[in-house]
Amino acid sequence: MKSTENLYGNSLHAQQQERGSFTNEPFATETCLFAKLGQMDYVKAWDAQRAIARRREHCSIPDSLILLEHPHTYTLGRRGKIADVLVEGATLKQMGVQICYVDRGGQVTYHGPGQLVAYPIVDLRPLGGPATYVRTLEAVLMNTFMDFGIETHRKKGLVGIWVGDAKISSIGIKVSQGITTHGVAINVNPDLSYFRNIVPCGIENMPVTSLEKLLGTPVSLEKVAKSIVHHFGILFGRTMEESTVFQLLGSSVGPLPKPS
Repeated sequence: MKSTENLYGNSLHAQQQERGSFTNEPFATETCLFAKLGQMDYVKAWDAQRAIARRREHCSIPDSLILLEHPHTYTLGRRGKIADVLVEGATLKQMGVQICYVDRGGQVTYHGPGQLVAYPIVDLRPLGGPATYVRTLEAVLMNTFMDFGIETHRKKGLVGIWVGDAKISSIGIKVSQGITTHGVAINVNPDLSYFRNIVPCGIENMPVTSLEKLLGTPVSLEKVAKSIVHHFGILFGRTMEESTVFQLLGSSVGPLPKPS
């Protein structure tokens, strides 16, 4: 198997050179704090992202990465249409699914138990811009899936990661004051039937898959999170240090419920 460096061009530094966006010096290795939060309500996690982003904007903390699961939630990004949610509100209530209108790019997607979500909160300005950042996130995901023996690919004109014609991971971000929020969703062991109630990413009849479906056995979210952290550090040139959400938040917001 090729090394990460050979397969994806020796991290962001080489990607910037390929795009002509690199200036004079290599991108400096810096600390990135990461925290594993268990399962957390979508709105609570969104509030936490925004609070951490404010601290990052004011240089109170370094770049950060939070990893978690959500309860059953459909989110609609800036281009999302409620018509792409195919069930009525009363049915959603019976199913225990909440709908959230959010400020990330993209359309409608599903989050729920068994899906690992990773939210990088980083200063985008040294990273070559949003396009380079998103492509690097895709490379992090592809290397992570390779750790589990799954060969994945991109699709021209679309964002995310596919296995054959089935999507296995979605990406949607927001950039404000140079700081990113939102991020990636990785289908590890989710109940894929929840995707049938939406038009995922606005793409009609798009199949969706998961690591569990492809491998025929449940996969540890802890192992996937470990792989994501590892490859994120390599490709973004970061030294990854484990933290907690409370350390990342500081005194910027009130206490959050203890993650389950």
